[in-house]
Amino acid sequence: MATETEFSFAALTGSARRYIRVFQIHQFLDRFAMGLTVAVVALALTDRGMDLFQISLLFGVYSLTTMAMELPFGGLADSIGRKPVFLTAVVASLISLALFLSTSDFFVLALSFAFIGFGRALRSGTLDAWFVETFKAAAPNVDVQPALAKAQWANAVGLASGSLAGGLLPDIFGSVAKSIGFSIYDVSYVASFAVMLGVFVFTMQAIVEKPRPKSPGALRQGFASVPKVIKDAGLLALKHPALSILLAALAFFLMATNPVEVIWPTFAKPMLDEGYASTVIGALTATYFFSIAFGASLSPYVSQIFKRQHAMTLAATFACLAGVQIALALQGSILGFVTVFILYSVFLGVSETPASSILHRCVEDRQRSTILSLRSLIQQLGAALGLVLAGAVAEIYSTPIAWIIGAVFLIIAAILSLVLVKQLAVESR
Repeated sequence: MATETEFSFAALTGSARRYIRVFQIHQFLDRFAMGLTVAVVALALTDRGMDLFQISLLFGVYSLTTMAMELPFGGLADSIGRKPVFLTAVVASLISLALFLSTSDFFVLALSFAFIGFGRALRSGTLDAWFVETFKAAAPNVDVQPALAKAQWANAVGLASGSLAGGLLPDIFGSVAKSIGFSIYDVSYVASFAVMLGVFVFTMQAIVEKPRPKSPGALRQGFASVPKVIKDAGLLALKHPALSILLAALAFFLMATNPVEVIWPTFAKPMLDEGYASTVIGALTATYFFSIAFGASLSPYVSQIFKRQHAMTLAATFACLAGVQIALALQGSILGFVTVFILYSVFLGVSETPASSILHRCVEDRQRSTILSLRSLIQQLGAALGLVLAGAVAEIYSTPIAWIIGAVFLIIAAILSLVLVKQLAVESR
């Protein structure tokens, strides 16, 4: 294996620098389009007459569609090409936006969310793979990680700035939208549709990929392989108790935190003045993304406190999240809510790296894709179950009660992580 040389942007060839810039612009535009709706989706659904249980069901449809489609479509980009698969994902996003704008009917909205899940399943890692392949061809033996980091930064900035704009637009142009019979939040959806069209055109023009041989059986093979992948992943987890414990902890973690991440705007909005509520929600959504990134950067230092015992770091983080989630549920003022919510987001970021480190440590290279598929399935299932349960409790009782019950799942996740500490110690002997 050739030794990788240190990354230096100035020393790269012109084509390699161009690929980095193209991928950065692409990631920014794609995430900006998504960010425009992320900040207001729960508010837009409420404005369409959906209650919290229905909102949770719609996000559950999204999670389950993603879960069902991710495995069969996982290898499609390898077979027919990254670019056509990504373009199909963009078309799915455009259809979902058009359906959302056209209706207030629950079942049509469910179809819209299914298309979002379908688009996500197709998007998953597609253009990342294109970039790594093209960059390595243009800059052989150069470390690709710094180049990916540049793209990730563009990704984060796009999502955050899209969230800011998505919150600001309804407050600026909402009165115009209402005067012609639309919801004020539809302004953000129309803007997202326009930017997504731009993403489609940019992908067509700027992403260059050699056509691949036609593989008409690729999709059929993808669906046919799903039972085997699930069976292999399940058997692998059963043979490794540490993996089973980790995956169970992550499922409970998503059951608790995903409902908070979805419905917090509906909880915070009544604390705000109607004239600028959407703008504040957008700004807080952007802060949420940056806080998660900040928490992820703190994770190695937090891990050092626990002597790099990642399972112990995970247990402590889950326990802290449980306390902060209860505190979040008890907030009655916007200042208190914002302060606790930022802290909550930082802890979410801290939790990301330890779990991945444990998982990659427990599996061999030949098993990695299989277990990552299983992790994705379990996390999506946990998120969907948590959303439906929290939505039902929030509708019958209140959102704070739903979040406090969710904190119990975080405590269960923390206990499982402590069990994982012992299991890893046994396996390392």
